[in-house]
Amino acid sequence: MSSVATIKREFIPPHLEVKGGHPLSGVLKVSGAKNSALVLMAAALLTKETLLIKNVPQLTDIEVMSEILLNLGAKVAKRSNSIEINSTSIHNAELPYKLVHSLRASFFCIGPLLTRLGEAKIPLPGGCNIGARPIDEHINGLKALGAEVEINKDVVKAQVLTKNKRLRGTNITLKYPSVGATETILMASCLALGKTTISNAAREPEIQDLAKMLNSMGAKVYGAGTKKIKIIGVEALKGTSHSVIPDRIEAGTFLIAAAITRSPIIVGPLIPNHLSAVISKLQECGCSISHHGNHHLKITPRDISGVDITTSPFPGFPTDLQAPFMSLMATAKGSSKIKEKVFEKRMQHVFELNKMGACIYLEKDTAHIKGVKELIGSHVAGGDLRSSAAIILACLSAKGNSIFTGLEHLDRGYEKLEEKLTNAGSIISREFDHTRSRSSFPNKTISEDNINTQKKAA
Repeated sequence: MSSVATIKREFIPPHLEVKGGHPLSGVLKVSGAKNSALVLMAAALLTKETLLIKNVPQLTDIEVMSEILLNLGAKVAKRSNSIEINSTSIHNAELPYKLVHSLRASFFCIGPLLTRLGEAKIPLPGGCNIGARPIDEHINGLKALGAEVEINKDVVKAQVLTKNKRLRGTNITLKYPSVGATETILMASCLALGKTTISNAAREPEIQDLAKMLNSMGAKVYGAGTKKIKIIGVEALKGTSHSVIPDRIEAGTFLIAAAITRSPIIVGPLIPNHLSAVISKLQECGCSISHHGNHHLKITPRDISGVDITTSPFPGFPTDLQAPFMSLMATAKGSSKIKEKVFEKRMQHVFELNKMGACIYLEKDTAHIKGVKELIGSHVAGGDLRSSAAIILACLSAKGNSIFTGLEHLDRGYEKLEEKLTNAGSIISREFDHTRSRSSFPNKTISEDNINTQKKAA
């Protein structure tokens, strides 16, 4: 007597469906840098004149920052990949909790608001849950510039109590080269009285981009990109037009996508010096990389072997590419180690990769990886922006089909990702149907026991 299988239906939110194993070809186009565009938008609060920012990616994070600026009283006009901001009429010094909670970069508004209105009230920021990202360095820097700052019930309240409502230049040494703290202090000191120096400053390209735009607005910023930045305060800043630098993290993601699918492709526009550490590791693991014109790179993967990496601030290997590089190492010959030294909760992709047949064992901040012959398509989910990118790269290389959920994370930092990958030859689509027969999913999910076995083997 035959038995009839019970077909269960499961709820699936909007997701990507990926048919793995298809090589990429052609050109993968890199958008403007999200992490630069967000802080440039906040810097628009520093002037009463109009600021035009070009090469801005169309992302949910950009939408949230636009809403924040509108809430403060600014006028925001968007045209394709350009944003025009006029902050003449800003009047509100308090940011709404709902918007701030979903975007950590909203905290960048605190310095410009202090210089323009003499006060700011901002809830503690949110964003991806990848570990503690304290704002102590931001607050200590603002206090050193003369602001009164207190935190009450998870709300940061800052004021400038001097008669002229101006901050005062000073010497500040950061305990850690925090990108966010460097940018906060840099913006706050542009209109301060006198000279400010930031020692042990972060050196990331996004800071150099901010300084370049501020200088075109009339600021006097020297040394951006080095460990010591000097700012001489000016009376006022003017409007300007500025184009955002290419997104080095997206460019790095695409280079790794080529490597994991063993596909020769061209990636750009990009600035190679922004990716030196990543290029070096890709070459070390078996990729040939050459210049293709002034702003593009051609990558030709060969046999991929395991290499070790440790994340560190720029110019070291970027923490934002640790997860995508781990996907690559999961398919490499031999073993590798990846040590995360920037954020303590940035290994959320390990379990999902193991579901796909990867052999990764996590020990504190270090992932021990034993490469496997192939990954297997599965139903996987992203827990933050960069882990989402890593999982999608794994799906591209996997045997069979995958369903990826976590678009709310992915759409924060990758503009039209599935469209770009489709144009390069992948088979990937965004789906919105909400229920699916579980028995219709073609690939068997690897069991918890198998994952534990893989951990021991690694």
